[in-house]
Amino acid sequence: MAYTHFILVCGGSACESSSSNAIYQRLLEEAAKQGVGDSVQIVKTGCFGFCEKGPVVKVLPEDSFYVEVKPEDAAEIISEQVIMGREVTRLLYNKEKKSREEVQEIQFYQKQLRVALRNCGFINPEDINEYIGRDGYLALEKALFEMKPEEIVEEIKKSGLRGRGGAGFPTGVKWETGMKAPGDTKYVVCNADEGDPGAYMDRSTIEGDPHSIIEAMIICGKAIGAHQGFVYIRAEYPLAIERLQIAMKQAQELGLLGTDILGSGFDFDIEIRLGAGAFVCGEETALLRSIEGLRGMPTPKPPFPAISGLWGCPTIINNVETCANIPVILTKGAQWFSSIGTADSKGTKVFALTGKVNNSGLVEVPMGTTLREIIFEIGGGIKGGKKFKGVQTGGPSGGIITEEDLDTPIDFGALTRLGSMMGSGGMIVMDEDDCVIDVAKFYMEFCVDESCGKCSPCRIGTRQMYTILDKISQGRGTMEDLEKLKDIGQAMKFSSLCALGQSAPNPALSTLKKFEAEYIEHIKDKKCAAGKCKKLISFFITDKCIGCTACARQCPSNCISGERKSQHLIDQTKCIKCGACEAACKFNAIIKK
Repeated sequence: MAYTHFILVCGGSACESSSSNAIYQRLLEEAAKQGVGDSVQIVKTGCFGFCEKGPVVKVLPEDSFYVEVKPEDAAEIISEQVIMGREVTRLLYNKEKKSREEVQEIQFYQKQLRVALRNCGFINPEDINEYIGRDGYLALEKALFEMKPEEIVEEIKKSGLRGRGGAGFPTGVKWETGMKAPGDTKYVVCNADEGDPGAYMDRSTIEGDPHSIIEAMIICGKAIGAHQGFVYIRAEYPLAIERLQIAMKQAQELGLLGTDILGSGFDFDIEIRLGAGAFVCGEETALLRSIEGLRGMPTPKPPFPAISGLWGCPTIINNVETCANIPVILTKGAQWFSSIGTADSKGTKVFALTGKVNNSGLVEVPMGTTLREIIFEIGGGIKGGKKFKGVQTGGPSGGIITEEDLDTPIDFGALTRLGSMMGSGGMIVMDEDDCVIDVAKFYMEFCVDESCGKCSPCRIGTRQMYTILDKISQGRGTMEDLEKLKDIGQAMKFSSLCALGQSAPNPALSTLKKFEAEYIEHIKDKKCAAGKCKKLISFFITDKCIGCTACARQCPSNCISGERKSQHLIDQTKCIKCGACEAACKFNAIIKK
């Protein structure tokens, strides 16, 4: 059937939560109602990446990029663009642009290079034929019929691909270890237990391109001699799980998964194992114990999983983004992939850009792109014209990077030298209104809750560091506390059993190094300039007050008094520092000190 138009509707979790399902249904209904149901194909895709402006709808062949679309816009998109051939200008990202709107012209996409996310936003993830139409499973065919296991491993080694889950270990070296490990039973595991606050790269990849993960796992199985794979994914990612299940069923029906794949004589099956949300299960040995039905707790290394993993058998573990790169490396070649990036880090990296940035979303850039380019060009700068303060990379395992290092090219080594890390790809931007003690305390509390408690440096150290940070945030800290933070943090880094405990001090240590003056201000001056530490702030009503009583009506502790049409007063002994009065005042008469 010949279609005049293709309408792509973002079906990622973020857009689905903003009514993209309703938009999709309304477009189908309007196309039928207006008599063009046979000439337009409407497809629900994965994430387009531009989450800040979702729901996103893209219309081909004009390449019209519509943002913040509502279900009621469906009728106009069909009548104006499909029938009349005119773009709906008010929905375009650049509303002043009267000519054709091309995605490549949008600043958010200009410096991006989509490799791992190559199919997200382009195909229906629930239709295997669309994946095949974009060279899907060609790499598997090549691996099964044209390459020996040693050749597959060598190609991955030549590509320079390093694990995208955080550690950055060379993928080809890991596969080679698994291939050479003795044993008739081996396993392949995809780690989709994405638990960093603010991170959603792996979830979105599975939602938008599940077949790339399946294909990569089978290729890995062929390379190392494994016939069974497991995808370990959080139960709270229902859309990703559903689309992965659909993809697995479709692959089995076409002979691409299961027994005698494509008549090659090679067997490979995949099972999904659901995680209960424990952050520590992102650590590979804890993840393996969880798959085995045991409590998810790390075990000492060596032996490494590639030698002794699931049930004591050689096991290769790669995260989702690492897997997504495998098929394209085999189809386009190791030389092509290694031509992207830096000497230390090849290829691209996907980041979840969030926080105080204008264009939040899913970003994929070549390694070597600077933080400044990501935050101020792709991200469009800081919201509200506020001053940039820092960016937290690597989530609770990473550290804060400040203005002076924004021009550092991003790769594994560079971020480590800055006191942070690549991590899985979370990137949270902070502005002048953020307090670094509050940020460090948030991440430390997260680590306290997520520590498995197996080793005392992490179990006790995270609690002690949180207690000190909380004490400082309440104005009860001492200068000796700063030395205690450093000492405990260093002890944890050197003696904790797994990467969670070893990296848990990073947010506190990096903020202490970069913003020591802010810590001292909290300790000596009993002041939080950002106004985040409630115990250190007070609200005052100025002479701008006209006595409208709006603040008093909103105050939950009844601490505001005063006659109507006269200046009011806040009883500081009763004030709970909630800020409701400041939010209620329309005359900017309430200040925070």
